[in-house]
Amino acid sequence: MAGKRTYEIRCPLHGFVELDEWEREIIAQPSFQRLRRIRQLAWTDQVYPGAMHTRFEHSLGVMHVASRVYDAVVDNSADVLNEQLGYNDDGLRQQRVRVRLAALLHDVGHGPFSHAAEELMPVRTGKARYTHEQYSAAIIRSKLTDVIEDHPKNKNYGIKAEEIAALIEGGSTAAKGLFWREIISGQMDADRMDYLRRDSLHCGVDYGRFDWQRLLKTVVVVEDPESGSPRLGVSEGGIHAAEAMILARYFMFTQVYFHKTRMAFDHHLYETLLELLPGGVFPAPTEEKLDAYLEWDDWKVLGLLSQGQGGGHGKRLATRNHFREVYHTPEQPQKDDLELLATIEKELGERLVAKKEATKSWYKKESTDIPILERESKVRLLSFHSPVVGKLEGNRQVRLYVTPEEADKAREAVRRIVNSTKSGGG
Repeated sequence: MAGKRTYEIRCPLHGFVELDEWEREIIAQPSFQRLRRIRQLAWTDQVYPGAMHTRFEHSLGVMHVASRVYDAVVDNSADVLNEQLGYNDDGLRQQRVRVRLAALLHDVGHGPFSHAAEELMPVRTGKARYTHEQYSAAIIRSKLTDVIEDHPKNKNYGIKAEEIAALIEGGSTAAKGLFWREIISGQMDADRMDYLRRDSLHCGVDYGRFDWQRLLKTVVVVEDPESGSPRLGVSEGGIHAAEAMILARYFMFTQVYFHKTRMAFDHHLYETLLELLPGGVFPAPTEEKLDAYLEWDDWKVLGLLSQGQGGGHGKRLATRNHFREVYHTPEQPQKDDLELLATIEKELGERLVAKKEATKSWYKKESTDIPILERESKVRLLSFHSPVVGKLEGNRQVRLYVTPEEADKAREAVRRIVNSTKSGGG
């Protein structure tokens, strides 16, 4: 007797991730298996040795978390979904499948060593570069259409590959499904709920931990106070859980992703890829170039490095002879900090080999501010309720690097300038 068969993949973060035969077949495709060969955190293992996890396990985790968020929204906001948004049980089941597939495939377009590769994606019309989401959408349309649309289980849903691609991109084809895109890409999305905790786990730190179970208990559908459109928000009981997630992101960036040595390795990787890639950019996500892009993964880059390719920066990666930080500004440098930075840059002169900006906005208080459903059914935004989030400023830190051979002399020069400034000298 044929029944509903499920499979389980053991996950260090979630225990078991369950999937069905349809999802298992999608995962088996070469374009998805490629994610096993792309590290989640690039060369972060050079600082935190356990950070060797891949986009493959993260993608499975995001599908798992997205399902939990989706189910929580359906449980917590059944009346709104049924009566105001017109979803019946069949519609909700179909939309759940769309969300799971979009979550599973949202990162399938990543380049070697994940985000480090995005600066070398080609420029499309205008000045903007292609994003990994656009590569993901192109791969879904080109490589995964058959396995999505022709699987026997899809007879129950009639889901098109274009719908999944549009849900990842945010295109109009996703129609009212765009409301659910906030589970995939938003201030409180499944992607962040997974990577903050997963990266924290593998790095051996606690910075990325927050009460995500509380978020699930309080996530609801609300009416945006400005546009009137449906949004994902939280009830009052989830304010501090949402606040904690934003702070976890801040701590992970400042302590892990923006670690001084990690940023040095990102610089060397960028310069190495610039040397290795034909024309200094990845192939575009077009039909004629997509296969060439999919050939690029961590294994290919590491193989080229083992052959001595990649220039001087490739050699530094291979030998862990990275540039050394000799000075950094505060996270939010003021006028006098920037003046001191300019003085140090001038003093370092040719010794200065890299200037890296650790810039990031932790929380967008504009249109994507998380709405809070108060007990009186009034909706106000998280930045109103949380003095911490309301005053949280983005990072604008600047780091200066020299070669290892020049590090001691450069640091001594920096000390002289800083001490002179403190003592009021000119």
